[in-house]
Amino acid sequence: MERQLLTNGRLATLDAPDGAGPVEAGAVALADGRIVWVGTAAAVPAEHADWPRQDLGGRLVTPAPIDCHTHLVFAGNRAQEFERRLQGASYAEIARAGGGILATVSGTRAASEDALLEQALPRLDALIAEGVTTLEVKSGYGLDRETELRMLRTARRLGRERPVRILTTFLGAHACPPDYRGRPDAYLDEICLPTLRDAHAEGLVDAVDGFCEGIAFSTAQIARVFDVAGELGLPVKLHAEQLSHLGGTALAARYRALSADHLEYATEEDARALAAAGTVAVLLPGAFYTLRETQAPPVAAFRAAGVAMALATDCNPGSSPMTSILMAMNMGCTLFGLTPDEALRGVTVNAARALGLADCGRIAAGLRGDLTVWDATTPAELAWRIGFNPLHRRLFGGSEC
Repeated sequence: MERQLLTNGRLATLDAPDGAGPVEAGAVALADGRIVWVGTAAAVPAEHADWPRQDLGGRLVTPAPIDCHTHLVFAGNRAQEFERRLQGASYAEIARAGGGILATVSGTRAASEDALLEQALPRLDALIAEGVTTLEVKSGYGLDRETELRMLRTARRLGRERPVRILTTFLGAHACPPDYRGRPDAYLDEICLPTLRDAHAEGLVDAVDGFCEGIAFSTAQIARVFDVAGELGLPVKLHAEQLSHLGGTALAARYRALSADHLEYATEEDARALAAAGTVAVLLPGAFYTLRETQAPPVAAFRAAGVAMALATDCNPGSSPMTSILMAMNMGCTLFGLTPDEALRGVTVNAARALGLADCGRIAAGLRGDLTVWDATTPAELAWRIGFNPLHRRLFGGSEC
């Protein structure tokens, strides 16, 4: 049995909802990739006292970050669209002119699985370098059967190429491809829903997502996708209320979605619905920043209703070309008004909830040994700095890597 005892750490366990400060002079006992005991060094049980020790030098220890919303697998870039937005074009205008998601679809369809993997690995490595051990990867840049499956297979391969846990989300309802322009229901019938069934049969899907927006799909159309997900026993998530209010958040709550994401145009009523459903609000400040939006998600309403809030990079080639979970934490505080404690919970315990995971996101006995040791003394330092990575050690399943 592989055993170790980490000592002299300041433990931000996040194992209680009250925001209590770190455990001083803390210790964590790990065996076979799992946490078996947590407490102060002075209280280490006798059965762990002679285990191999590692002194952390008083450094901050947190659960390893989780990136619960990414579009990590794609081909090409959209730097030209960035220039167009700087000149005043909106995201919706670019999308309606054939840019946006559809521009990435063209490049991704032309790329082999090996090429997609080669392009995705540097993005993944950037997240791993900031301590991320678990992340979600969506499809949605194929919009045909072969490319959607290729994207999901590539995402699975990422988890074999690197020491990281990958959860895959089918996002066939991301946009309507050009050959189905004006016929979204036909696209769902002929491409999206059959591909979802095929992807599930191949073991490639952990959850199902959709883009509920005027430039994408209506609530009624997303409901059709969610109904098939339910038949297959798959949980759902939803891009909702990013650019307008179409009722996507209420739809997500009705289907008891794991998460509703973006939510700039969500309302107090939406917040109450999310709370009642236990659905996590995933905030994506990278897209808000890149698109230069002005309406922020209703964080105060989420707090008042008791909605769990997560943060993620939303790494994608168009609206959030960001591969820094630490920057997502900083932006969550500076742009959306989260506290540093909320930001840390947003990339740990609440991010785990947004992925339906109960075995990570906290430092507690019985959970995975996914931990990060930081050259820092307080959790606030992680959200405070800009462009600085204080990671000292990353443990994935109890092993340093």
